[in-house]
Amino acid sequence: MKNVKKENYTSGYALITGATGGLGRAFANAIAKRRCNLLLTGRSEEKLIALKNELLEKYALNSVQIYAVDLTEEGGRYAFMERIRAAGYKIRLLVNAAGVDVQKALAEYTQEKIAFQCRVNFEAAVSLCRFTIEQRAERLEIVNISSVSGIYPMPYFAIYSATKAALTSFSVALREELKGKNAAVTAILPGAMPTREDIKEQIKGQGIWGKLAAKSPQSVAEYSLKAVGKNKAKVIVGFWNKCMRFTTAVLPQRWKLKFIAKRWSKISKDSF
Repeated sequence: MKNVKKENYTSGYALITGATGGLGRAFANAIAKRRCNLLLTGRSEEKLIALKNELLEKYALNSVQIYAVDLTEEGGRYAFMERIRAAGYKIRLLVNAAGVDVQKALAEYTQEKIAFQCRVNFEAAVSLCRFTIEQRAERLEIVNISSVSGIYPMPYFAIYSATKAALTSFSVALREELKGKNAAVTAILPGAMPTREDIKEQIKGQGIWGKLAAKSPQSVAEYSLKAVGKNKAKVIVGFWNKCMRFTTAVLPQRWKLKFIAKRWSKISKDSF
């Protein structure tokens, strides 16, 4: 727990979406170290209960509240917000970590799957940002987990990359709107994180570059909290991911699209 500035999180709650996923869990632990009370969301109540018990056992927290909710359903999302409002919880920190990384050609999507991915990756995040501004503590920080995949259009990963690009753009714009209002908004652009077996296999398949570019969920969470504390607009996580952005910026887009399409057309997976 060295070098953790607990005084920055002494009032209000931290709201984390996708809390039972690899990155969400890392954020929950990183924020719990700072003695901040937690509001955790996820689709599985069973997983949320297990996470809550784990955090209460490891850290001296006064309160960990859990909400099993499907963020794609407006009714469920609004009911969840109303529960927080009725309880009077003030939000000090919002982490939009929930995400859906479907990878396939658009022709292989159903209409329902298109809506599902767009709602989780963008609509729900924007909706919660609006709610958090209304329900904020004196100081407010918002971390929106975007992706380096949103830097360029990505064939066969088109909806994911488009929603993450939109989230980055939205975050930078919202940061400007909140200037001078004791608030910070940061878009975090990580690369691959070894959170699930399928992602670990993808990283392994990319060879040395995949190994160098990948970052652990724990390091991404800590990096993100430091970045939003400094009110950075957007940050790419990892030296090698920054190098990729710099070295490919001058290449013609048609070259990048051809390379991405060739590589990503070999991968097909649905949401988890």
